[in-house]
Amino acid sequence: MMSMRASNVVQPQDYKEAAALERARHAELQLQRRLLNARERLIGGDYSAWAAQVCDRKMQEAAERRKQTMIGAEMKHHDSIASILEERQRRDRRNLEKTLCEFRQNFQKPEDRQDFDLSDPLALKKDTPARVSDQDVANPVSGMQKFAGEDQNAQERKKAQQLMNRTWVLEQQRVWDDALAEHKLAEDVFHKSMLEFDQSAVDLQKLELAVKRTACKAVKDFNKNQVLEEVERKRLDHKKEEEDNMVEITNNLQSRFLSEDQLYKTRPCKEAITEWKSMKKEQLEEILQVQKQQIQDKQKVQEEERQRDFDWDQRRIQEARATLLFERQQQRINRELRRAIDNENMNLAKEHKDMEDYLNKQLYINRLTSQFFDQFNSSSK
Repeated sequence: MMSMRASNVVQPQDYKEAAALERARHAELQLQRRLLNARERLIGGDYSAWAAQVCDRKMQEAAERRKQTMIGAEMKHHDSIASILEERQRRDRRNLEKTLCEFRQNFQKPEDRQDFDLSDPLALKKDTPARVSDQDVANPVSGMQKFAGEDQNAQERKKAQQLMNRTWVLEQQRVWDDALAEHKLAEDVFHKSMLEFDQSAVDLQKLELAVKRTACKAVKDFNKNQVLEEVERKRLDHKKEEEDNMVEITNNLQSRFLSEDQLYKTRPCKEAITEWKSMKKEQLEEILQVQKQQIQDKQKVQEEERQRDFDWDQRRIQEARATLLFERQQQRINRELRRAIDNENMNLAKEHKDMEDYLNKQLYINRLTSQFFDQFNSSSK
């Protein structure tokens, strides 16, 4: 019992061993993190140091941005103060100038100066005229205000000129009115002549239409007369043809052919076949013999045609039979070829199946699983 209790007591070396194991485990984890990290393995640098540098750089940039923001705010504040001061300065300057102008207007007027009479712009208007009229007593000879040849009747002359201008204007207006009247009269005459020409054209058009209607009526009457004449001519021709037929029928009825005149037939001259209807026995026998010969020839021709058709039918039957035999032979060859192909395909399928069974059951018996791939990259060794 005492030995078992002593074995359960934790010794100092146990703490050391546990700490060593923990350090080894932590070092192994750090080594795995570095080796299994593709970025650190390919670049070959201290990623933690780089991350710290990036963090420091971002902090510096943030501090710089805050500094720039503060500087901008201060500059904006100073600008607003400067603008307020400038506006106040401009307002003070305007008030000073306004006060100065009011003082000058009230206490430094131009007419209050001592030398204003020398620079008065209305001095000539305020001064008395040199001569009021030609009989002015203040106009001596030595004043040189009146000379020989001056136009003393300027107002009367101006009135006369105005009257003359008015007369000329009235004369020009009268001439212009007369010209307008003549132009209007010429336009009226022109329009009247145009109306007369239009009326003449309308009359000529009506006359032309009347002539055309008359010509059309005449052509229509002529065509109608032509049709009537044609109908009448046909009627007369038909009537004449009927009369000629009646005369021909009458002549045939009264001819010697139908009356069978034996005296005429016994004449020693050449017999007129169109004028008698009875025939001799030799002639009838000759006609019958010719007819029999024609019948025999026709039967012979028909027999030859039937024999030729029969030969053609036999030839077509033989060709059809030969074609049918060839098709049957071709079908038999195709069946045998298809049967051979099917057997070959079956043999190939069987060989393929046997090969797959050999590969799957005998050659490749150990298949790869996910456990095979999980064993990689699991340790730093």
